[in-house]
Amino acid sequence: MMEDESGRLRLTGNFLKSTQLATGAIIAALGTENANGDFEVIDIKLPDLAPQLQRWGVNAPQNGVEIAGKEHGKIAFVSGLGITGTSSDTLALELLTDYLLGYTGFSGNDENSPSLGSSKISRLVIAGNSLGASVIGDVASTNSGDAAAKKAQPKKYGYDASAYNAAPITQLDDFLAEILPSIPVTLMPGEKDPANFSLPQQGIHRTMFPQARAYSAPPVRGDGKPEAGWFDSVTNPWDGDVEGWRLWGCSGQNVDDVLRYISIEGGDSSPDKDTDSDARMRIMEAMLRWRCGVPTAPDTICMFEQPNLTMNLLLTILSRVISIPI
Repeated sequence: MMEDESGRLRLTGNFLKSTQLATGAIIAALGTENANGDFEVIDIKLPDLAPQLQRWGVNAPQNGVEIAGKEHGKIAFVSGLGITGTSSDTLALELLTDYLLGYTGFSGNDENSPSLGSSKISRLVIAGNSLGASVIGDVASTNSGDAAAKKAQPKKYGYDASAYNAAPITQLDDFLAEILPSIPVTLMPGEKDPANFSLPQQGIHRTMFPQARAYSAPPVRGDGKPEAGWFDSVTNPWDGDVEGWRLWGCSGQNVDDVLRYISIEGGDSSPDKDTDSDARMRIMEAMLRWRCGVPTAPDTICMFEQPNLTMNLLLTILSRVISIPI
């Protein structure tokens, strides 16, 4: 189905069998209308890959000129840590910490050494699902007794405080506090993290990290420009500058939702993890060529649409609300 401001047309033709499209993709279709009123497609054009900015294309360094021959740092990406607050997470987090901090036993000048590669990491980006939501619920239910007794307990302020399990977020805070003195971290929320459900997800509030929040940048006051801190809890999706490179990222809800409607060999229904990864890579490549990061929103992904209001209009609305007599 193709839609524009004039109406909708059903797309048909053998050409569509070899083309992967999703709801929300912007395309140009070439073809003719057949006797059934359908649009017979013979060719499709996509926006294709956007022009890429050169390094320091947005924010130039203070000296104005990049040092020739300077080695570029590396950016580490991790996702799906699934921290549950139990002892089963200890080994995985310790191995990740040892690698990021260069404790993997480097000796000599071997270019293939893991420690040599980790020594060049300039920032760690945690792209969502840092906590294991399903296990959090199981642990909370176990600690508070069976379901019947839990429902019988009185609720203060409309919720059951005994159902809250702080172990996962505490363990994540300990992990961040251990690596933050050496590596700056950007933390994105995911589908299973304590953030709002609809996109864009707001960053996990830094008050949930008593130790790691000491590395955050101070709050912006007035018309000041936000500063990049050593620990940044950002939104999902997120765009920013790291070492002069312009990045845009999402925690994966966009890819998961597209795979629910597009039949690609190796999708979610495939037990083979390698083919599943290939399918996700193909979807991400297609999104780059569509120039659309979350094509299925707001149809099948909850999205918060921000109204295009100026500050003057907001101040006018607030003044009117305040002036209403009670």
